[in-house]
Amino acid sequence: MLSKLRDPSEKTLAVLLLTPAFVLLLLIVVYPIGKLVYNSLYAVDKSGAFLGLQNYMDVVQDPLFWNATQNTLLITLITVPGALVAGLGLAMLANLPFKRKWPVRLSLLLPWALPLSFAGLIFAWFFHTEYGVVNDVLQRLGLQSEPTSWLLKPQWAFAAICLTIIWKTSSFMALILLAGLQMIPKSLYEAAEVDGASRWQQFWQITIPMLMPSIVVALIFRTITALQTFDIPYTMTRGGPGEATETLAMLIHKYTIDYSDISFGSTLAVFMFVISMCVTGFYLHHIGKNAS
Repeated sequence: MLSKLRDPSEKTLAVLLLTPAFVLLLLIVVYPIGKLVYNSLYAVDKSGAFLGLQNYMDVVQDPLFWNATQNTLLITLITVPGALVAGLGLAMLANLPFKRKWPVRLSLLLPWALPLSFAGLIFAWFFHTEYGVVNDVLQRLGLQSEPTSWLLKPQWAFAAICLTIIWKTSSFMALILLAGLQMIPKSLYEAAEVDGASRWQQFWQITIPMLMPSIVVALIFRTITALQTFDIPYTMTRGGPGEATETLAMLIHKYTIDYSDISFGSTLAVFMFVISMCVTGFYLHHIGKNAS
C-alpha cells in the first residue's frame, strides 16, 4: 500500500498534473462562455424572464448586425493577408545576416508593443482633414490641391482603418514568421544553390513550405483578433461616418454599454464566438492539414 502511494501510476500522475489546468480552463473559458449563452437566453434585469431564442431572432433581423458583420469580415479579409505579406517581408529582412541585428528586431517590436487605441489616435491625427500629415505630404507633392476628408467619407475611412491595422499587426506576424525562418536548416539553401536553383525558386520551394506551420499559427491568431477588431476603428472614427466602419465588437459595446442591454449584447457576442470558431476550424481543417 505504501509503495502505491509513493509511486503512483502514470494515469494517476497525469490526472493529478492536469487537474489544476482543467479547473483553470473551466474558470476562465468554459464558465464565461456558459454565462454568455445564459445571458442571451434570459433577461438580465430584475425580472430575469426567460426569453428563449427571441434575442437570436432579433439579431438576425437587425440590419445593424449585418452591417457590422459585413464590415468585420471585410476588415478581416483585407488586413489579415495584408499583414501576412508585410510581416513576411519584415521577417525576411530581419533574418538577413546583419552584423547588428538588434536595431532591426527592435523596430519590429515597437508597433506590436504600441497599444491599439494609441495607434488609432496616432493615425487619426495622420489622416486629419485640416492638420493631418497625409494631406500635408500630398499637397506638398502636388498630388492634390484641396485637403481630403479621409475619415469623413466611408470608403476613405475604411481604407485608413485597414491601413492602420495592417501597420499595427504586421510586426506581430513578422515575429512569428521570424521564429519559423530561423528553424529552417541553411543546408537546404546550400543544396539548392548547388543544384542551380534561383532565389525565387528557393523562396517558393523551400521557404514557404518549411514556413507553412508558422504561417498557419500566425493566420489563426491574427484572424481571431481581426474578427474582434474594436480599438482602432473606435478611436479613429467611432464607427462613422454613420455606421460605415462599425464592427461587430463595436456593436456589442454599443448595446451592452451605451444601451445597457446586456442580454442582446451577449447574443451578439455568441454570434462573434461562433464565427471565430468556424474560421479557426476552417484553418485547422484545410490550411493546417496541408501544412502538416
